[in-house]
Amino acid sequence: MSDPFRRPTLVPAVIYKDATAALAWLEAAFGFERSMIITAADGSLAHAEMRYGDGLIYVGSEWAEFVASPANLGGRNSQTLHVMVSDLDSVDAHCARAQAAGATILQEPAEQFYGDRTYRARDPEGHVWIFAAPVRTVSREDAEAASGLKIEGWH
Repeated sequence: MSDPFRRPTLVPAVIYKDATAALAWLEAAFGFERSMIITAADGSLAHAEMRYGDGLIYVGSEWAEFVASPANLGGRNSQTLHVMVSDLDSVDAHCARAQAAGATILQEPAEQFYGDRTYRARDPEGHVWIFAAPVRTVSREDAEAASGLKIEGWH
């Protein structure tokens, strides 16, 4: 994305109790890069944007009754974030980096029936992240046979 103001069609917004701390943690643990920081007159974080590869997330604080960090919901999530790891950064190395920064590893790196190697991690406020990289091409038929699932719309 050469234009810093170009936005993807879909951008998840991740809500934290301490969004400022989350920015530093997401950089250290997962390799996200700050691309926009908007600070309010009182010095608090009003809005932040972070990039990973060609992806973008918004990072913000609990700013209304209908948004909350999983930390304020008993750790419950209504979504997970799925991030494709670049070829330059293996899933295993990415997992080790995240764990060293304090992520809770929910699933160690493993190859999945659909051909990706993935791991799952929980950040300090309870958001669940899945990081993946393709390791082999799998046909729909092979994926169905390996999983026991019926799959429509296979790539």
